[in-house]
Amino acid sequence: MFTLPEWQARAAALRLRTQIWIDGKAQPAASGARFESVNPGTGQILADIAKGGAEDIDRAVKSARRAFDDGRWSRQTPAARKEVLLRLAALIRDHIPELALLDSLDMGKLVKDAATIDAPGSAHFFQWHAEAIDKLYDEIAPTGAADLAMIRRVPLGVVGAVVPWNFPLDMATWKLAPALAMGNSVVLKPAEQSPLSALRLAELAAEAGLPDGVLNVVPGFGQDAGQALGRHPDVDCLVFTGSTTVGKLFQRYAGESNMKQVWLETGGKSPNLIFPDADLDAAADMAAFGIFFNQGEVCSANSRLLVHRSIAEEMIDRMAARAAAMQPGDPLDPASAMGAMVDRAHTDTVMSYIASGKQSARLVCGGERVTINGSDAYIQPTIFADAAPDARIVREEIFGPVLSIQTFATEDEAIALANDSPFALAASLWTRDLGRALSLSDRLFAGTVSVNTVDALSAMTPFGGMKQSGFGRDLSLHSFDKYSALKTTWIKYG
Repeated sequence: MFTLPEWQARAAALRLRTQIWIDGKAQPAASGARFESVNPGTGQILADIAKGGAEDIDRAVKSARRAFDDGRWSRQTPAARKEVLLRLAALIRDHIPELALLDSLDMGKLVKDAATIDAPGSAHFFQWHAEAIDKLYDEIAPTGAADLAMIRRVPLGVVGAVVPWNFPLDMATWKLAPALAMGNSVVLKPAEQSPLSALRLAELAAEAGLPDGVLNVVPGFGQDAGQALGRHPDVDCLVFTGSTTVGKLFQRYAGESNMKQVWLETGGKSPNLIFPDADLDAAADMAAFGIFFNQGEVCSANSRLLVHRSIAEEMIDRMAARAAAMQPGDPLDPASAMGAMVDRAHTDTVMSYIASGKQSARLVCGGERVTINGSDAYIQPTIFADAAPDARIVREEIFGPVLSIQTFATEDEAIALANDSPFALAASLWTRDLGRALSLSDRLFAGTVSVNTVDALSAMTPFGGMKQSGFGRDLSLHSFDKYSALKTTWIKYG
C-alpha cells in the first residue's frame, strides 16, 4: 500500500483523539487525570489520554440509558439502523490507512496487516451485521384457537463492552456491530494500551448518523473504569475479550451487583495436529502463521504443535526455517515479518516464559529479545521441542511468538494431548484422510476446528470457546443472541 517513508510521513501527520467520548462529544475525564499512550515500536509517547474512572463510567452509562429509553436508536426500524451502520462501514473503508496506523502505533502490530486485514475486516463486519438485522424474523407459537403468542427478539438495553489490545479496532467491532444493530446502547472501554482507534471510531459513528449517547467510549484502566463498568447496576450486559483471570473478575462483579449477563471470550492454548499424510509444506507455512502472526498475540494462536513421531524432526527443521524468515522489524516497514510486543511489561512476561522453556525443553531457535528503533519490545520467533506435557510453556497462555512442539504415535495419543488443556478455543488438524478429518475433528474439544488450515474465521461462522476459554459467540447470526432477549406477548382474544 505505502512504503516505509510514506507510512512514516502519514504517522507524523496523524491527528490523535485523546478525550473521552460521551453523549456524542469529546470531553475530559471528570478527575482531569490522563495517562500516556506509548508506541511500543519506538518506546516514544504518542499522546496523553483522558483517564476514565468510575464517575466517567457512570456518566457514560446514564447517557446510554437515556438514549435507549427515549428510543432514538432502540425504536428505529431495523432498516433505519442498517443504513446508519452501512454508512459507518463505508467511512471505515474511507479511513483505512488512518485506522491502521492508529492500531500499529498504539500496540506495535504491522501496519500492513492492520491495513489489509484488521481495518477492512472491521468495515466488513459492520456491513455484515447491518445487512443481517432486517432479515431476522420473529415467531408465532402454535397455540390453540383464540390465543396469539408472539415471540420477539428485543434489545437488552445498555451493553458494557471491554476489549483487548491485540486487535483494537477489530475486537471493538465484533462487539459493537451486533450490539448496535440489535438496537442497544453501548459503553465501550478499550484497553489502556490501545485506545486510539476506538476513540476515532466513535467519531466516525457520529458522522455516520449514530445518535448521541448510543455509543460512548471511556478509555481507562481495568481496576478503575473496567471494574466500574462491571459493577454498574444499570448495565444490562457485559461482554469481554481478554484474559481468563480478568474474565473471572467480571463474573464476580456481576454477581456482587445486579447479576447482569456476562459473556466472555478468554484465553487459549490451541493445538495444531499434523499427520504424516498431510501436505507438510502447507502445514508448516500455516503453522508458522498460526503462531507468529501478530507476534503471537492472538487468543486462538496455534501455540502447541503436535506432530506424528515419524515426521517430527522433518517438521522441526521446516518450522525453524520458517521462523528464520519471520524476524521482527519496524512495524511501519512493509518488509517486516513481525512487529513489536504491546509494551515492555508484556515483553518481560513473554521472556519469562522463554526462560522457563529453556529450563524444561529443547530450544530449537529464537528465544532472544531484540532492540529496534531504540525499543527492546521485540522478540525473535521462538520454538521449543521435547517439552513435557506439564511444562509451563505447554500449559499456560503465553500470548507471544513462542511455539511448543510435542510428538505423538497414535490418534488416541494426539487427541489426549490436544484436549489436555484448561482452554478450548480453537484447534487445527492436518491430514488428507477424510475419515480421519471427520473423526478427529469431532473428538477435538474446541469452539472451532480448522482442517488443513489454521484459525479459520468468517463473519458467517461463530467464534468462541469452551472450558476456560469462555462462552458465548462472536460473529455469525449467533452473535445477536448475546445482545437480545426473547420476549413473549400472549394475547387471548376469544
